[in-house]
Amino acid sequence: MKQRPSNGTDTTTDTIDTTDTIAVVLRLRRRHRNNDGAIIAGGLAAGVIGGLIGGALANDGGPRYIDPPPPPRPRCWFEDRRVRNAYDGGWHMESLRVCQ
Repeated sequence: MKQRPSNGTDTTTDTIDTTDTIAVVLRLRRRHRNNDGAIIAGGLAAGVIGGLIGGALANDGGPRYIDPPPPPRPRCWFEDRRVRNAYDGGWHMESLRVCQ
């Protein structure tokens, strides 16, 4: 873009200079907006990597043990059995819990 000395009477040159400046600004603005996706993806990747590194540093590094499951409960049931009576020496029936 050539600049000509202006004495204030040449409005054509002033208009062209202004139009060229606006076109350059608009072109720069359009070019700047095309990179938004790359910036967001880069920030997301940096956050994930930083989280992984931070989590690895915060981890105490020791092995993790899980309590073993409790032993299975014994199989139990009730059976009617004859039991000696403690008071008079006789017998009676009682339901007794029997487990294996």
